[in-house]
Amino acid sequence: MNTEIRDNILQDIREYLGDDLLELNMKQTYPLLLIPRKRIHDTCRFLKNTLHFAYLNEIIGADRFTSEDRFEVIYHLVSLRDRWRLFVKVLVDEEQPLLPTVSDIWKSANWNEREVYDMFGIRFEGHPDLRRIFLPEDFKYYPLRKEFPLLGVPGSLEMPNTTPDHD
Repeated sequence: MNTEIRDNILQDIREYLGDDLLELNMKQTYPLLLIPRKRIHDTCRFLKNTLHFAYLNEIIGADRFTSEDRFEVIYHLVSLRDRWRLFVKVLVDEEQPLLPTVSDIWKSANWNEREVYDMFGIRFEGHPDLRRIFLPEDFKYYPLRKEFPLLGVPGSLEMPNTTPDHD
């Protein structure tokens, strides 16, 4: 990528976020921004509408297994115009695992947010249809949280037979 374009994009982000740009990590090929939860929706709208990050590639959840800001949600954005990627990270508290939806900005966020909810229990306020995507609605656990047992919760779901049927 043209370094002038990169520098202009990063300067626009710095000006837009000001002190709310908590961290700008340039150690990887593409930058990783850390921003506060309260700024995720307006920042995503700015990135799409002003800086042309029109494509939301994925939303990733992670359990940091810490006492403060236990979870993180990472948005992987792509500017097709500038052929550049950007990652935006938000830390989420265990007591209130809640973020605003970005499905009104990118329609592709719909299923990504549902998957993060299903696996980590992070809710996306304003989501049009926030329900589990893989597991039954009455399943009480979130399997990608660090405290989830590796072999699952005994008796919580019927497990398939491990021996294939041969006819």
